[in-house]
Amino acid sequence: MKLGMTLGYSGGTFENQVDLVRQAESLGFDSVWTAEAWGSDAVSPAAWLLASTTKINVGTAIMQMSARTPAMAAMTAMTLTALSGGRFILGIGPSGPQVIEGWHGVPYGRPLTRTREYIEIIRKILDRKQPLEHKGYHYQIPYMGEGSTGLGKPLKSILHGDPSLQIVTGAISPSGIAVAAEVADGFIPVFMNPARYDVFEGAIKEGFAKAGGKKNMDNFTISPFVNVIIGDDLEKCRIPVKNFLALYIGGMGARGKNFYNDYAVRLGYGGEAKIIQDLYLDGKKAEAAAKVPDKLCDEIALLGPADRVKDRLQAYIQAGKNRHITSLLAAGLRPDSMRLLAEEVL
Repeated sequence: MKLGMTLGYSGGTFENQVDLVRQAESLGFDSVWTAEAWGSDAVSPAAWLLASTTKINVGTAIMQMSARTPAMAAMTAMTLTALSGGRFILGIGPSGPQVIEGWHGVPYGRPLTRTREYIEIIRKILDRKQPLEHKGYHYQIPYMGEGSTGLGKPLKSILHGDPSLQIVTGAISPSGIAVAAEVADGFIPVFMNPARYDVFEGAIKEGFAKAGGKKNMDNFTISPFVNVIIGDDLEKCRIPVKNFLALYIGGMGARGKNFYNDYAVRLGYGGEAKIIQDLYLDGKKAEAAAKVPDKLCDEIALLGPADRVKDRLQAYIQAGKNRHITSLLAAGLRPDSMRLLAEEVL
């Protein structure tokens, strides 16, 4: 199992994190990941990190597909790959309708269809076998629809991209995971119980089957985010994780349209997920966080005294041996927790 780290939505604290990333690089961490929501973007800090390091891979987790055309995403990926000597990983995802329609002001559309088309277009651009053409539901290239000049023509990338560029998706629903297993190189669960690969297994097998037998766990990655908080007060360590889970389970989507809430149900927390969502959407965020079970926090994060973290880490290491986890992407790292992970895993 490899180790990575996530920086989240960088904002004004990003400059202070470069030294932390360099420490991770020196300890042998394989990757670092940036993010975007409705503030800082994922690409700018990725470029900054690639320029500030020499060995560690840098990925986006995730670039919102609806925020940029697939050709623009391909241009970004080719550029960062060329500038970094092949250290860029392209992570994309549909985000959610509240962000895409509420922030970007464009239709959410069909996220699975968009993912298929997006990756297909990027692959065509990277392969560079012929000028780009695509006729799909979301994308028509060249565009000849309403408002077009009729002057568009198929183009081939000036820059020679790397057809082996790793493309991963942010996915959590069974259908999203199945699409990732079919057309992408891996997926990033926003949180994961390392002992519950069964939650993903059916969808992964479905996607592999649709890929025609070319895919398996040897060439497909699962890289979950894992909060790592070391401290003597276990209850205090759980608080940020409870706030995080309350936001995702309760607030990242409307009632009936929250992928993370559905995921919590599949993990066995259906009753709790409903209570958390009702409280959160009623504006009672503190009460929602208080209803997040301690057991769920402990299952998806590494929390508490160092010895407890080391003990819980063994479940992730075993999942890595079983090829159920490819990389542990640690969130909230400090120098002490970074060193502990490196000593135990690398």
